[in-house]
Amino acid sequence: MSQIEELADRVERLLLRHEEVQRTNALLREQLAAVSHERDNLRSRLNAARSRIDVLLDRLPRDAEAGAAGNAAAADGELRSVG
Repeated sequence: MSQIEELADRVERLLLRHEEVQRTNALLREQLAAVSHERDNLRSRLNAARSRIDVLLDRLPRDAEAGAAGNAAAADGELRSVG
């Protein structure tokens, strides 16, 4: 083969490889967009759940918090005395 033919073959291979890389890049961009959308959706759902939990915690009577803390401390004491 002459040098020109070899060079033409190399250029053809490079063009094919370039097209393949472009297709791969496009697929990766699509996957990144999908994953980013899913992440944003999950963040939104997490924030909504946190808000609902905060509302529920605010609705709890303050006496229930103190009682629950006292009961937990008592239960810990019981477990320690048994163990």
